Parts: sequence; C-alpha cells; structure tokens
Amino acid sequence: MSSSSSDLPKKHKVWLLKTRPTDKSTPNEFELTTRPTPTIDDLKEGQVLIKNTSLGNDPAQRLWMDGSIDPKRLYIKPILVGDAIRASTMGTVVLSKSNKWNVGDNVYGDGAWAEYSVVEDSGPLTGKEINIQGQSPYLTNSILGLTGQTAWVGAFKEMELKPEHVLVVSGAAGAVGSTLIQIAKKVIGVRTVIGIAGGKDKCEWVKSIGADDCVDYKDPNYPEHLKKLLPDYADRFFDNVGGEILDNMLTLMKRHGFVSICRAIAGYNDEGMTLKHWGELIYNRFTIKGMLIFDHTAVLDQAVSELTQWIRNGTISNTESETIIEGKFEDIPEIYNKLFSGGNKGKLITKLVSA
Repeated sequence: MSSSSSDLPKKHKVWLLKTRPTDKSTPNEFELTTRPTPTIDDLKEGQVLIKNTSLGNDPAQRLWMDGSIDPKRLYIKPILVGDAIRASTMGTVVLSKSNKWNVGDNVYGDGAWAEYSVVEDSGPLTGKEINIQGQSPYLTNSILGLTGQTAWVGAFKEMELKPEHVLVVSGAAGAVGSTLIQIAKKVIGVRTVIGIAGGKDKCEWVKSIGADDCVDYKDPNYPEHLKKLLPDYADRFFDNVGGEILDNMLTLMKRHGFVSICRAIAGYNDEGMTLKHWGELIYNRFTIKGMLIFDHTAVLDQAVSELTQWIRNGTISNTESETIIEGKFEDIPEIYNKLFSGGNKGKLITKLVSA
C-alpha cells in the first residue's frame, strides 16, 4: 500500500490483446508486456489507482475482443489489438484523486489484466468491497457484482417472474445462472425451476442450490429428458448458451411465453448458430428479447441492496457459487480459458498470488 507515486514500481505487468480470437481462445492470442505505472498526476478527478488482488472472468470479455462485430453495434467499447484486456477487478487503492475512496480502501471496479488498474469511483459497476460474515471475500465481484446484478435484472425487470411460472435456465451452473436459480426459487417462489448444465456433478450442484431438476446437456438424450420435465411447457427461458440448446427450447415454450437472451456462449468460439425451429416463434407467438444490464443502471443500487439483504438473512448464498483459482500473473489467460471448457461452478475468480 502506498500514498505516493514514488513508492510504486516504475513499470508493471500487463496482458494485451495480441490477435483477435478466431475459434477457441488460447494464451497465444495474448501478449505479456510492461507499461509505465500511472502516477498521481496521471489520474483525473474521481479516479484511483488500485493494486489488483483478483480478477473476474466473464464470457462477455470474449465478445469485447471479437473483431467480427461492428463496433457501432457493440454495447460497450471493444478491446482492440494492443489494448489491455478489460476485466472486473478487486484491489486496494494505492493512489487517490477521489472524494469517495481513500488510500487503503478495498474496492471493485472496471479494470484490466494488469498489476495496477485505474478505476473510476462512480458508475453502475463500481463500489467498495462488501464483507458479510461467513461469506466469500469475493462477493463484490460475483453475486453482488456484474453477474449477480444481471441475474436480479433478468428475474425482476426482464422476465418479471411470478410464483406460477415454469422457468428454464441454461448455463445453470454459471455465475449468472446459479444466482438466478436461487432468486427464482428462494425469493420469488417460482413453481418449477429447471436448470440445464454440463455434467452430472454440475446438475447435482444446481439442484442443491434450489432447482427442482437439472438436465445434463452432455447426455445425447437430454432433449427427451427436458421434454418430460416440461409436460405443460415453459413460461420463461433464460438463456446463457444459445446454439442447439436454444433451438431445442424453442419447441418447449408456452404460447405467449418469454425468452430472455443473456449470453450465447456456444457461439463465442465458432461460427455462430443455426436455428431449425424458428417457426415455433410464429406458431406460439412467444417473445424473444436480448438483455443487457446497462439498460437498467437506474435500479442497480436496488439490486445490490436486495442481494446483500438476502445473503445476510440466509435466503441465498454464495459460499459455493464461486470457483476461486490461485495463479501468478502469468497464469491469467490459462485461468480465463476455463470459462470455455466448463472448468467452473458459479463465478470464476482469478486470485493473484506472488510468483
């Protein structure tokens, strides 16, 4: 911890985007380099410099690196070749030009794959670290951060879940999906909640956090299993995956139901998806709508407040909804790529350790 620029190293390590991802992300697409460490004179009012202690890993980062998407149609500034890889970060303030955050504060914000990040002290996805006894120290970057807020928005503002609904969640063992299942079942009291996840172990875990049942998409007969669980079809489908799973769910939606598209991770590392059952949308007149948390910035303080309350009173829990992997700075790309190989339950966090 430092209160002056002279106490900091002159340079620090940073991971840059070397080439645009094409199929599966590999560490060869990233380049490790050093850059000058920002000084107090480099900071603008409302900014702080933090020493990063952990990084959040999110499938959305893959989209930000994708050069095939027109930047005018992307919802956030893309990561260009030569840019540092952006990520949600937690760390300790070492320099401050903020009236809100002081040197020594532990904070959460939009940083980078770097030893030090410049972070704004205001915005929808920033804040001081929140600690709750008996819970993970990474709450601020998981269930109270981008992923938990996304699940809250999906439940209350997009799908408007009601107790009488039948809900299906793909990517149910992921950070957003696992939080949504808990909100749906334990807060709203949704009648039936079905998860879709990869592997028997993950499915058992999804059921343990609240789902009434879970279907293993790695089982070649999973469409038949899912159909049996939905004799009267689904009112709501929250999709984190896309591809074949979305295509199959188009045949299992109730008339005038609602499909919320949060992510399409199945298409991030290939040529996209083909939907064979698009006609179902006509026959059954259900709605398909993409969702982004940034459309709901006015209510995110409410989301964090309610999520915090539910965790404090034990309604929902994050004790098992994180995968924490310790790694040296050089290991960051390898840990990140576990997102695309099913190597995590809940939020994947990179905990930075000294070499």
